[in-house]
Amino acid sequence: MEVHQLTLSVPATPAAATALRHQAVDAIAGWDAGLGTEVMHTAELVISELVTNAVQYTDTGSVSLTVCLDEDVLRIEVCDASPVLPQPGLPDADSEGGRGLFLVAALADRYGAEPAEGGKRCRAEIDLTTRPNQEIAFAFPLQRS
Repeated sequence: MEVHQLTLSVPATPAAATALRHQAVDAIAGWDAGLGTEVMHTAELVISELVTNAVQYTDTGSVSLTVCLDEDVLRIEVCDASPVLPQPGLPDADSEGGRGLFLVAALADRYGAEPAEGGKRCRAEIDLTTRPNQEIAFAFPLQRS
């Protein structure tokens, strides 16, 4: 498989985070690497959670995103200026937030955070050998309420 890499950086604002997610997903789709719907949706959600956390918990500087497709692994790294590492915990049932890292942990094959120069790096890896390389098929019709 051909190696692909993308690095983007935006100011640490909610609007920029949304734009970053869209740019990244469009770029990954443009790689024409045959990742399949499941991997693309997983990557989009992981990118969204990591970038949103970075914007929410840093108040200065920028947020950078690097996505690399190398062999059979899609690596997602988000760096921000805050030195505080995320502390996963169980949110209260009534909490409106606090579930992002649980989603990343459930979706990614490996994830973590570490200090980096000028802040921290949060990363997640999606192992493509364990994911179907095809469109998702549902055994039942989806119904709208």
